[in-house]
Formats: sequence, structure tokens, C-alpha cells
Amino acid sequence: MKDPDDKRLDPDERRNMTIATAAGPQQGEALGQSEAFLNFQEQLSRVAPVDRPVLLIGERGTGKELAASRLHFLSQRWQNAFITLNCAALTPSLIEAELFGHERGAFTGAQQRRMGRFEAADQGTLFLDEIGTIPMEVQEKILRVVEYGVFERVGSAAPVDVDVRIIGATHADLPRMARAGSFKQDLLDRLAFEVLHLPPLRERRGDIPLLARHFAGRMALELGRKNMPVFLPAAMQALEGYGWPGNIRELKNVVERAVYRTTGDRIEEIRFDPFGAATPSAATAATPAEPSSALTASNPLETLPLKDAVGHLQLLRLRQALQQARFNQRRAAALLGLTYDQLRGLMRKFKDRL
Repeated sequence: MKDPDDKRLDPDERRNMTIATAAGPQQGEALGQSEAFLNFQEQLSRVAPVDRPVLLIGERGTGKELAASRLHFLSQRWQNAFITLNCAALTPSLIEAELFGHERGAFTGAQQRRMGRFEAADQGTLFLDEIGTIPMEVQEKILRVVEYGVFERVGSAAPVDVDVRIIGATHADLPRMARAGSFKQDLLDRLAFEVLHLPPLRERRGDIPLLARHFAGRMALELGRKNMPVFLPAAMQALEGYGWPGNIRELKNVVERAVYRTTGDRIEEIRFDPFGAATPSAATAATPAEPSSALTASNPLETLPLKDAVGHLQLLRLRQALQQARFNQRRAAALLGLTYDQLRGLMRKFKDRL
């Protein structure tokens, strides 16, 4: 990798390179104890030292950039640059110059040579978020870098050699896009050395109390409060019963809002929709198989119709038992005082919500 102090580089290039080289671990919330979370972390730790591309597949808010950062800092490249690019944030006409850099005069406004993300990530890791949005012509150029470690800046025919590990992330169905001709199959084959699926929060319900208390404590500290906030049972039940379409990012916002709106240390009200009342959002209300009456901090279990209250309690206890038994169904049945067949009947009843 070029020396950032090399005076032959233009000032912007030296500045960008210095920032890239000095990049350290990102702060995030890689917290959890659920089986789904622990399995994902085990898979991530296994592939991190293997110097090959990795694809991270997950819904919005599941922590794809945090996972990519962990992959980098567990790899042999951890002392070098970790460079990120949200491909969806750039227009097709700009993404090539952003990735590969450009020479002076390559296009209108290119007043000096500029280093791209690939060059800045030399000897390190390049994280391409929303990789499915990259135009086909740029995919072809990325494929050449993956295969041969060489590219040309925009406006130049001189080859630039790099050694970069690529981590891609998306929520899109890349195999389907490849079949439809909107993503290069050759590039997909090269990037998919390992494909890791980040579990959505609805599959990590046992982690919700841990994450909620973590976010609440950080928010209280930020607000200068002396005591750790405490979630009342109905408030925690509301958090555990919500669908979380925005995953961890949404949980963080909801919890921080609850701490901010609470004058004392006891959190009683959970406001999922900041534009409405303290009830679940329309996305959750429309979730299939949800009871007609929603459980929230302002609408606690004892106020619901009996049928809905029983359903909520059954689902809550079933989730708790499965988590405690690490999804061993016979152990979970024993914890609930049920036969194995009775447990299986409950699981069929709530199969769309477990």
C-alpha cells in the first residue's frame, strides 16, 4: 500500500488514505445470547480468518455493517484499512469513480486525480453495502479486481494493483437477480465463497430484554441520569410481542424514545410509532395471525379480552421455554408442564410467530 506521507500524492489523496489507514473498530451492539445469534457469530468467527470474499444477507437494521467490521477485525487484515461504501447512496454515473478513482480531467469537475475505495482499501477490507444496486458495467470491473487484483482509474489506461478482501451485503435475492440478468453470475460465484444470513430480531426474541436494557442504559447515561431505567412488566411484554420490521435499529430507536419520554426510572409506556399513539405500528398490526387486540404498555395483559390475553400468554411462555431449553422441544415441554404432543400442538398454533 502507498505511504500516506508520500509527497507525490495530492493533498486529498493523502487525507483520504490517512483516514482509511487509521480506521478502527466500529462501535456497535453485537449483543445476544439466543441460539440464532450465537450460531451466526460462530459462523462469522469461522470464516473471518479465511482470506476470501463473504456475502452478508439480512433485512434492514440487522447489523450488516457491524458484522462486516467484526469480520475484518477478526481477520489477518485487521491492522489495515476497513473501507465502507453504501452503493445505494450513489448514482450509477458516480459509483465507478467512487470505487476506482479518477484522473484529472476524466470528466467535468475532475480537477485533480482522486483515489477510489479499492485503492484506499489495499491490503485491507472493502465493505460494499447494498451490493445488488451496482450497475452491470461496474460489476464487470469489480469482477476483474476480484480475479486479477487490478483495475484502471476512470480516465486512465494505467493498471493499478491492489490486494483487497471484499465483503458484500444486501437484502436482495442475488441468485434471482442473476437468473434475471441484473447481477453477473460470474461475480456472484466469486463473491459467494461464504454466505452468512443475519437473523432478524423476530428470530432472536430472547435477546430483546438484553438489548433493550443495554440501549436504555446508554440513553440514560447520555441524558445524564444517575439510575438505570427499569422496564415495567407490561412494557417489556410489549417489546417482546412486537414484530420489529426494522430489527435492532428500530428497537434502539423505540427504547431510546421510551427513556427520553420517561421522567423517572420506571418505563411504563412504549411508543412504537412516533407519529401516533403508544400502540404497535401498522406494519405489526397487519402481521398475520396476530390477535385482534394488541398488547402494549398502555394496554396491558389484564385489560385484553380473555381469548387474546390467553393467546399472548401462551406465546410468551412458549418462546421463553424454547429459549431456555435451547430449542430442545422435549425439555421445553417439561418446563411448561406439557406433554410433547401438547407442545407440538402449541407450536403449530403459533408457527407463524415463533
